[in-house]
Amino acid sequence: MLDNDLLQKAIKILDDGGLVGIPTETVYGLAADAENQEAVQSIYKAKNRPSNHPLIVHLANAKAIPRWASDFNEDAKKLTDTFWPGPLTIILKKSDVAKDFVTGGQDTVALRCPSHPIAHRLLEIFDRGQGKGLAAPSANSFGRISPSTAQHVRDDLGEKPEGKVDLIIDGGPCEVGIESTILDLSGDTPRILREGAIDSDQISSVIGKPVMHGTVYNSPRVSGTLKSHYAPKHKMEMVSVQDLPGRTQFLARQFKTFGLIAPEKIARRFKPVSEKTFAYSSVPELSAHLYQWMHDLDKEDIDRIFVVPPEYSPSSAGVLDRLTRASAKKE
Repeated sequence: MLDNDLLQKAIKILDDGGLVGIPTETVYGLAADAENQEAVQSIYKAKNRPSNHPLIVHLANAKAIPRWASDFNEDAKKLTDTFWPGPLTIILKKSDVAKDFVTGGQDTVALRCPSHPIAHRLLEIFDRGQGKGLAAPSANSFGRISPSTAQHVRDDLGEKPEGKVDLIIDGGPCEVGIESTILDLSGDTPRILREGAIDSDQISSVIGKPVMHGTVYNSPRVSGTLKSHYAPKHKMEMVSVQDLPGRTQFLARQFKTFGLIAPEKIARRFKPVSEKTFAYSSVPELSAHLYQWMHDLDKEDIDRIFVVPPEYSPSSAGVLDRLTRASAKKE
């Protein structure tokens, strides 16, 4: 149920240049007025985020796109008609409204319309019929596990006066659980720059053309694409079903312990020797709970987190991307 008093309190904070932790269907975001330079800079400061990393501007609806983008092309119109509100971010050539402090100095802007009822209603009120937007990266310290509950935001950034956020709105656990798909539509070829819940097959079926994957030399910089990202404090390792027995036995010989995220059948088999085990039965279930499970395992007194990943498919590309980055060696 939407609390109008709470929403109005959040709007007042945003109008005054403050920060609000908001629930979205993907992860919790750290929101600020996308046209207020000082407010946007406070996002970077709170997250300890490099200032050249662009932010996604969250909008109430597609009607606001022409205010932020100079070219609302046909592919973008088809995709927003189909997937907005939802976990798809589109990159377009920016307008004069999208300033360097929100785009990371690039000539493109990233735009999204979230479907979570609280975030969506907040944006509708904040829009005021003008097409205003909120910059809202994940509400966590840079590089760490993204927050999928309000408590994750409280544990990491905290609420003022002790913490960094003026207000944290609790909208329950995030339904999708991983960040949005980022699709670059600013060039000649549609290109996915960050995998997410909306996959290339779904996008291709809407626009009637193939979609490329990954960055090239002239791709815009986007959030969440560093080699090591979304990382727990404990060392995390992706392990195949075939290698898991050997890896767990190797740890046991060193008197070390582990936690496990695995398909249900594998999880049942290894539960007696794992300190804490989480089982999934589908890719959407793994995506929805991955960050929560990583947060929980980080609180355990263990030496390693093992993850048995799903097989690759267009629909699993997003969660496999997060697992790969979370498991990468920190440089």
